[in-house]
Amino acid sequence: MAILLPTSTAGSLPKPSWLAEPEKLWSAWKLEGEELLEAKRDALKLSLHEQRQAGIDIVSDGEQTRQHFVTTFIEHLEGVDFEKRETMRIRNRYDASVPSVVGEVSRKQSVFVEDAKFLRSQTNQPIKWALPGPMTMIDTLYDGHYKSREKLAWEFAKILNQEALELEAAGVDIIQFDEPAFNVFFDEVNDWGVATLERALEGLKCETAVHICYGYGIKANTDWKKTLGNEWRQYEEAFPKLQKSKIDIVSLECQNSRVPMDLIELIRGKKVMVGAIDVATNQIETPEEVANTLRKALQFVDADKLYPSTNCGMTPLSRQVARGKLEALSAGAAIVRQELTA
Repeated sequence: MAILLPTSTAGSLPKPSWLAEPEKLWSAWKLEGEELLEAKRDALKLSLHEQRQAGIDIVSDGEQTRQHFVTTFIEHLEGVDFEKRETMRIRNRYDASVPSVVGEVSRKQSVFVEDAKFLRSQTNQPIKWALPGPMTMIDTLYDGHYKSREKLAWEFAKILNQEALELEAAGVDIIQFDEPAFNVFFDEVNDWGVATLERALEGLKCETAVHICYGYGIKANTDWKKTLGNEWRQYEEAFPKLQKSKIDIVSLECQNSRVPMDLIELIRGKKVMVGAIDVATNQIETPEEVANTLRKALQFVDADKLYPSTNCGMTPLSRQVARGKLEALSAGAAIVRQELTA
């Protein structure tokens, strides 16, 4: 990346109100058929425009064509029945009605590749595309077929790899795997979680990232955070294994969090996507607040390896708040960039 401290978003951006109900996860589409396809493309263009206007360097689709960062991918796979639902605990935090794995999972066709080609046609800027990670995918399903979390994760890793290779061919520069489950299932992360992630990125020549956060700013997540004590040391469990992995970039939550910044030392040598925007509040950060977070991170990561970002996706926020936060992210990064090059 030519620019120092290139900014990006960690995940989703709010959808326009004419596409889906705003400020809500799993919001239903307001249109159908060809109208919906056209509206999704319009929303993608709008999201790209807002990222550019805010000064974001590495742009994304803002996840405008997906209802949810995990389930939209799973909807396109064989072997999963969305009518046969079970209630399951999600990341040991809250109950949700989830679809069931009823047979061998497979991917008959690409899921996001056409959207990625469309985004590539709209911009010359570097593109980042997010996919759910294998461990987070299995935590969003009831497995009535494999009856083994590990076995299902390996199957999903192969499927994700097929999609990732096609996304790379479509012109995506960074492929990010979202793994919030890494912050919960520590034994599994080290036993096979990181290994399945590496299988998902096998053969990729573009940059790869893993995003590990404490979740969207929804009540179940904010309540959970209150139980974690004065220091959030969950990253300590996965970082040593990730430091030895083939992943290029590790994305973590830092703004308004109790994560000790020195944990970044555990991934020395990796590029670090530092969350400098809190997605769990409507309060818009000042550029100086963003700059302070980045300065703290620079004690533990070299400037050429620091990528300022958001803590997580921003779907539950209003477009106005999200826009203000992106502008603050860019302005804060610019302050520190100037300090580094003065």
